[in-house]
Amino acid sequence: MYSNKDIAIVILNWNGKHLLEQFLPSVLEYSEGAKIYVADNASTDNSVEFLKTSFPEVGIIENSENGGYAKGYNEALQHVTEPLLCLLNSDIEVTENWLDGILTAFNSEAGPDILQPKILDYKDKSKFEYAGAAGGFIDKYGYPFCRGRIFDSIETDQGQYNDITDIFWASGACFFIKNEVFKSLKGFDESYFAHMEEIDLCWRAYNSNYKTQYVGASTVYHVGGATLSNTNPKKTYLNFRNSLITLVKNADNNVFSKALIRMLLDGIAGVRFLFQLKPLHFLAILKAHFSFYLNLKSVLNKRRQLPKRHSYYKTSSIVWSYFIKKNRSF
Repeated sequence: MYSNKDIAIVILNWNGKHLLEQFLPSVLEYSEGAKIYVADNASTDNSVEFLKTSFPEVGIIENSENGGYAKGYNEALQHVTEPLLCLLNSDIEVTENWLDGILTAFNSEAGPDILQPKILDYKDKSKFEYAGAAGGFIDKYGYPFCRGRIFDSIETDQGQYNDITDIFWASGACFFIKNEVFKSLKGFDESYFAHMEEIDLCWRAYNSNYKTQYVGASTVYHVGGATLSNTNPKKTYLNFRNSLITLVKNADNNVFSKALIRMLLDGIAGVRFLFQLKPLHFLAILKAHFSFYLNLKSVLNKRRQLPKRHSYYKTSSIVWSYFIKKNRSF
């Protein structure tokens, strides 16, 4: 049976001293017994010195460079031996007893290998938060969506997702995974740098017959965009590039027709950005597609080495459902 002492909470940090100062106290207060680490991605803002002085009880792992989310965690988690890992964003406020529901799920018969809690918006705690909400799914063409959030439509938390249920992907904002499973999957794909790497990992986990769950009895609050804002074209680039790579790496069959349709839909999204007077986001999608072409050989090599499973998607097209049928909630 797992207990708090079996959990390693690992917070990745890059020049986020102000976030550690604001949010680390809640993690320490409400995670008694768990081991807490900060994995520092070669910060230049004296985060490490601040931690040593202000939070000496926190373990510090100093990465050699800023390799982003994927490489940063891959490097840091080599030093962590606890059987349960919690990959926690530095802009998360946790709540009292937040680990109780997590442990109940992991200790249940046929429990999950990966899970996430309910993620609400720190700035409006009645709303779900964009990055994960109440658990993630994916459509036939690789577009991710969540219970509680489809594209930019965010639901109010009215207890509708106070359940425990299987999901397709768990949010990297607060991502629990068995250490042995993380290692068996060889961690995150470091070519992603940031964004969508947790969906790729969960897809590979699904294809290897691991289970991912959502636990509504545990709640955290996420600021979101503290590292890279939704208004930043770099985020658009990473999301579109990495989503397309994830689809081609992991989808079961007819992958090239799916990728072609996906790229056409991306093109429509780009035109929409132009009408919204956001030309830099349009250019970010073009750049994402060119990067995909340049890396296609590598992506196909990875695809050949990975197992596949059918029925990975919840709906054929979330784009059709949302924009044509006007369905705004899960």
